[in-house]
Amino acid sequence: MQINRAANLAYDSVLALVYPQSCEVCGGSVESRTLGVACADCWRATRLFTGEEASCWKCGQPLTVSLNSVRPEETRCRRCDEDHFTAARAAGVYEGALRASVLALKHSPQLCARLVDLLAEVQMRAPLNRATRILPVPLHPERERGRGFNQAALIARALSRKLSLPLDGVSLVRAVHTNRHRAGMDPLGRRATVADAFRVSYPSLIAGERVLLVDDVFTTGATVSSCAQALTTAGAVEVFVLTIARPLRT
Repeated sequence: MQINRAANLAYDSVLALVYPQSCEVCGGSVESRTLGVACADCWRATRLFTGEEASCWKCGQPLTVSLNSVRPEETRCRRCDEDHFTAARAAGVYEGALRASVLALKHSPQLCARLVDLLAEVQMRAPLNRATRILPVPLHPERERGRGFNQAALIARALSRKLSLPLDGVSLVRAVHTNRHRAGMDPLGRRATVADAFRVSYPSLIAGERVLLVDDVFTTGATVSSCAQALTTAGAVEVFVLTIARPLRT
């Protein structure tokens, strides 16, 4: 292990000299390929969730209540009451290094080790640690052909290897090619665009499973809720959502 770490450090040092990469956040130098598109300082400045924050147990939205007087399982924001997933968590706030990583992932199928490690840490906390199978939020085939890849599938594949959980990239499909979410669209409008957009092709693979559904960003929860509804209808016992980041609601 020590030899491998030393070799990686040496490789990173040479790489930084020969092919210097600028941080997408501050413009400084990215010291290691494991950090992806952001430097170490920008990673440190990005707000990451530790699991100790006061937050909605269901959707993961940070709250301003003290957990000293309220059981975590009873802490709810009430905005997600109608959502069909069991619980949703993100690695951190959609800002800084996480935002830059998400934007880069939409254009380049590269997932850095820092992101994979962060997501694995979140999955190993309750209640996501009950998951038995990993599924990516699917793109419609037309959109995936245009982009060339599905970033959620890249995340799911990396996590499957890291966590030794079965990867299922075929059961959940996007049957309706919906319009992209428009800037300024309210939550009801977003939900309307994805209502009944997903279906399960292989219910026998889903029945009785506790699904870990992965995507890049949790915004309103509309897309993952629609996915969760299709999965629970097909027999999933629970549907957990894991994303790289989420914006903070006011």
